[in-house]
Amino acid sequence: MSSTAGSEFVARLGESPIKAAEICAFLDRLSPPERVEAIRAAGRSAQRRLYEAVDGFGEVRLTDLVGPETADLATVRHYGRNTLPAFTRFEKRFCRPPGHDPSHPAELWGFNFQAMSFVTGPGYFVAREDPDRREVLVDYNHVPSEAPPGWPPVRANERLLLGRFVYGFMIDTLRRVSEHVTIGSAAKNGRDMGSWFLLCRE
Repeated sequence: MSSTAGSEFVARLGESPIKAAEICAFLDRLSPPERVEAIRAAGRSAQRRLYEAVDGFGEVRLTDLVGPETADLATVRHYGRNTLPAFTRFEKRFCRPPGHDPSHPAELWGFNFQAMSFVTGPGYFVAREDPDRREVLVDYNHVPSEAPPGWPPVRANERLLLGRFVYGFMIDTLRRVSEHVTIGSAAKNGRDMGSWFLLCRE
């Protein structure tokens, strides 16, 4: 795995203005391991600027997160880097619920996989397309009706004290960066938290 991809990605995010189309092309050229290395090299300031730069750039749909060729309830991993003080590496794992049109699903199910899951809980969510923008909303106020095979038991995010603090009343907004990469911003009770994260689909 090359560290050059991460260095170049961070350098590109330091440009003013950030060129969203060039960032997209750069990420699309990388190998899968290099893309993960690149997104995990970007810190808080770089992610904030990128989130602003890709506002209105392209679109992200549920089929970008779980492709139509993927079977119902099959797990698709998205490797992530967030801007929290600790445990910055994590994954969001998505699947398409049964009974949905693979080309136009109404929602996806998912949870967060990270080192502190045993304390915070799995951080379950339901993802839907924003009806007003070309973005996806990851809603922690709603959880799947069942746990797909191999996933932890479904829990409401308010049931654990720390889980309530981390995930309670939260909705993430995902924007497109490239074919495999999205960037998200978190809000609680409708208020922006000043927290961002990058995701790279496996």
